[in-house]
Amino acid sequence: MAILGGIIAIVLYKSFYDKQIELNGDPSNQVEVIPASFSGAAPVIGPDFVASADKSVHAVVHIKAEWNQRTQTYDNFFDMFNDFFNNPNHRQYQYNAPVIATGSGVIISSDGYIVTNNHVVQEADKLEITLNDNRSFMATVIGKDPTTDLALIKIESTDLPFLTYGDSDKLKVGEWVLAVGNPFNLTSTVTAGIVSAKARNINILGAKSAIESFIQTDAVVNRGNSGGALVNTDGELVGINAAIASNTGSYTGYSFAIPVNIVKKVITDFMDYGEVQRAYLGITFREVDSQFAEEFHLDEVNGVYIAEVLEGSGASKAGLKKGDVIVQVDNAKIISQSSLLEAIGTKRPGDIVSVSIMRDHKLKEFDVELRNVSGNTNIIKNNKIELLGGNFVAISEDEKSELNIGHGLKVVELGSGKLKSSGIRDGFIIMSIDKEPVESVQDLQIILNGKTGGTLIEGIYPNGQRAYYGLGL
Repeated sequence: MAILGGIIAIVLYKSFYDKQIELNGDPSNQVEVIPASFSGAAPVIGPDFVASADKSVHAVVHIKAEWNQRTQTYDNFFDMFNDFFNNPNHRQYQYNAPVIATGSGVIISSDGYIVTNNHVVQEADKLEITLNDNRSFMATVIGKDPTTDLALIKIESTDLPFLTYGDSDKLKVGEWVLAVGNPFNLTSTVTAGIVSAKARNINILGAKSAIESFIQTDAVVNRGNSGGALVNTDGELVGINAAIASNTGSYTGYSFAIPVNIVKKVITDFMDYGEVQRAYLGITFREVDSQFAEEFHLDEVNGVYIAEVLEGSGASKAGLKKGDVIVQVDNAKIISQSSLLEAIGTKRPGDIVSVSIMRDHKLKEFDVELRNVSGNTNIIKNNKIELLGGNFVAISEDEKSELNIGHGLKVVELGSGKLKSSGIRDGFIIMSIDKEPVESVQDLQIILNGKTGGTLIEGIYPNGQRAYYGLGL
């Protein structure tokens, strides 16, 4: 019985073991099992600013502008009039304390050309430039343009580090950028942000002829950053920092830069011609908003509406008409006044642009030859009207009757320029320049053409007050 029981136990065990092998497989072939654990995503690698920052800081300079404020006085009108005929015996000056302002600039060539803002250098009698390696130089002004707030200055040096131009048209909203400048009189400082918007008009330049199509960023910009560089992650110059949106004078969230494509055009004009060559379509226009689109039965709330086509202009000769809506110039989409000004602001008189418009719900395309302020394609060597810094309108018959005058040209939308610096205020009616009567913008152009030195402007304000101003051209 014992032997029989042992045999039965062995048979049952063998049968049970073989059954387990069949169900679970051969233990020798089992894959090793290890405890499972959570594995996080690989860390996100952000943009690398090191190379672009290193390239940029050495090409951005500190600018110290200094000038002496002085007030010119005369005993009477005849003394002032004699002064402008090179008889300075009665001239008197009252000197005030020197004024010092600081800003930034960007070296754009190895031989010392530097671009900055016009408002940094416009009043300066003396410009001192300090490089990032602490070397200092005195600078001379090559050209200034209040309508774009750009200026070109130069120092005498060689083998300088400089930034190369990028392409602001290719810059995208959301793209990383660096702002490099000299805030609070520090050496070159770098901040980072993204492009928040493009083609912003913030009405800071104060003239209808001004080109405002700023790149908006959230890179930190403060006092002293004006004229500094806005660069992309490749270290290319894509803008010149110009302004901040602030109620306090310090950075509160947004800064604005002039697109480099406008910068390239203006600086090239300074180098080639000594003056900015402004091109015009020859139209007056307004932006399209939802109310305007509904009122005029427009298909889209987009583009720029042509309110008037000036006779003899490039737009008129090409066939553009009042009521057309401009939606594209060359490859640039036109969505606002700023985008149109930017597209035309990179061109010169004589350039031909392709203008796409909506007319009668149909898309049409015209080739327009751009012209200068005088209505032709000639190169302007010295545009005195732009230097005056204002716009002008003919006075009405009612104004003539009320003020008891026979002619005059009213100054409107006064911006930075010769008129404002001489003390003239908005609304002043120019009656004569150096005793030559002024009735129209054409008269102004003819009188100022080739004129240099002291110039006497006589006129009247809308309240009847007559005034005399002297300015130098």
